[in-house]
Amino acid sequence: MRDPARFGKPRAPSAARPAPSSIVDAVRPPLTDVSSRDREFEFTGADFERIRKLIHAHAGIVLSPAKQDMVYSRLARRLRACGDRTFAEYLLRLDRDRGEWETFVNSLTTNLTSFFREAHHFDILADRLRRVAEKRTIRIWCSAASTGEEPYSLAITACEAFDSLTPPVQILASDIDTNVLAQAQRGHYREDRLERMSPERVRRYFLPGPERGELRVRPELQRLLSFRRINLLDPVWSVQGGLDAIFCRNVMIYFDKPTQYAILKRFVPLLRKNGALFAGHSESFLHAADLLRSVGRTVYLRLDADVA
Repeated sequence: MRDPARFGKPRAPSAARPAPSSIVDAVRPPLTDVSSRDREFEFTGADFERIRKLIHAHAGIVLSPAKQDMVYSRLARRLRACGDRTFAEYLLRLDRDRGEWETFVNSLTTNLTSFFREAHHFDILADRLRRVAEKRTIRIWCSAASTGEEPYSLAITACEAFDSLTPPVQILASDIDTNVLAQAQRGHYREDRLERMSPERVRRYFLPGPERGELRVRPELQRLLSFRRINLLDPVWSVQGGLDAIFCRNVMIYFDKPTQYAILKRFVPLLRKNGALFAGHSESFLHAADLLRSVGRTVYLRLDADVA
């Protein structure tokens, strides 16, 4: 989930951390007490509720009751590593060991990605890049970079739009998960991760990696990217305005509507007047019609934009 002074970092204001709705709480199915199951560690419904509240407050992620097994599976590894005997002990550890917080968040974030996922967005971006008339650096923020497939796809798109390995483009690649950021910065991928790309693209933008069956991105692509850990709920982002595009795809689905709105409200002033926000295929921002207007296929512009 990464930096030159041109970019900066996020923690959303307290207003971006809404209290759970009493109506939602009233209809939420009761949590299952899983402590009696055949588990290695005691894990109660109260433990899950505490974890659910912590990850929502810290990262905006909404965990449904159906995620209890997933939470157990991912955090059980941390209990083993820390030597804790129950989830209650581990949660007490979080209270006193702030260093464990980063690992806690990393464990519960989902990093599903691929090169040129939702490919139409990259075609739209390439067209927008070619239409920039001014002689200036074009700036893009990929706010959920994961293991790097998306920001490197952006870099490839820029190279192809300008027919150059040194296009006038700077890409900030950020994520809340420091583990995946490290993988992204390394830029090494198994060959099967590149199957969605044409052989011509692979030959042009990748080199043999150190391991058999592995490829690495060309250094020219890496130089277009800067990597930074950014939590979209941080109250201050070190991201300067004047962005030509923000890619925030398949992230908002993990947030409730008030949190989405608060983040979108902060995105808008960071975009240039005609900058574009790219969302995921299952995301809709109709509740933010006073901030953004849709131009089709999960692409949004500021209300004062004068180009489509």
